[in-house]
Amino acid sequence: MVTTTTLTAEQREHFDREGYVVVRGAIDPDRYLTPLLQEYEGVLDRLARKLFAEGRISNLYDHLPFGERFVEVCAESNDTNHQCFDFSLPQSNIKHDTPMWHGPAVFDMLRCPELLDLVEDFIGPEIYSNPVQHVRIKMPESREPRDPATGTLKMGATNWHQDNGVVTPDADDTQMLTVWFPLRYAGIEHGCLQVVPKTHRRGLMAHCPAGPGGLQVPEKVASREGAVALPMEPGDVLFIDKMTLHNSLSNTSNEIRISFDLRYNPIGQPTGRGAFPGFVARSRTAPHTELHDAHEWSRMWTEARRILADQSELKPFNRWSADAPVCA
Repeated sequence: MVTTTTLTAEQREHFDREGYVVVRGAIDPDRYLTPLLQEYEGVLDRLARKLFAEGRISNLYDHLPFGERFVEVCAESNDTNHQCFDFSLPQSNIKHDTPMWHGPAVFDMLRCPELLDLVEDFIGPEIYSNPVQHVRIKMPESREPRDPATGTLKMGATNWHQDNGVVTPDADDTQMLTVWFPLRYAGIEHGCLQVVPKTHRRGLMAHCPAGPGGLQVPEKVASREGAVALPMEPGDVLFIDKMTLHNSLSNTSNEIRISFDLRYNPIGQPTGRGAFPGFVARSRTAPHTELHDAHEWSRMWTEARRILADQSELKPFNRWSADAPVCA
């Protein structure tokens, strides 16, 4: 049940002081999350049938509910298959047929009025949907695919990082807001997010490339002491300052953790990923500029994929190098 679509003074004070805030019951799960899960059931069914036809799995597993089916399909194919569900592109090896999903339920979620009401309280009424966005489906690590050469998990827990650290420097002055929420219950055992309060006051920290978990702020740069884990129910929304140090825990449960990781910024400010398309989600002064067409949104991403696939070399998506002294 939705309990609020505006921040309380206490919530805003908590965000300013700690660098994050969880708003409980912010969005209606039945109206927005259930259609998303139903849409992803279709994506999974098409994926399973494709892998079965290719001989990569021996069973369609269509007698199983979504979460269990996802685990079995990925475990047998030894692939996270995450790109088939994601509504962004990878940062390397983009091809003309790189899979991605830009369905209407995803688009509706990005434009959810209750969500945008809260975003407006943070960044104002001229809201741009920043293309640094993902669906995250974390398998139980006991079943997660591993790299056959190294034996390491192909996804695993997300490393400690700041969201300002994973974009290009042109967005350093952008008022970028991170919005994270689970589609199903995300407890500590499922690999929920955790944050280190007050680290948003320290400015941008050095990051180092660190394998499948993504960029990482080395512990010698920033201690993880005082980290706070944030279990969340469907409908809860976490707002994070772009400078707040955070990561995800390992999924030690027997279930998937599925969540959305979104960004919004004021219209006209750099997104930090200029090669990817964003759109005007809300404009009080020029509502005619808002994007309401899910098909057009999908077309924009298809066109971006074509352009990037035609490039012989992609420009860097962030500023960090493994050769930096701090990464030694």
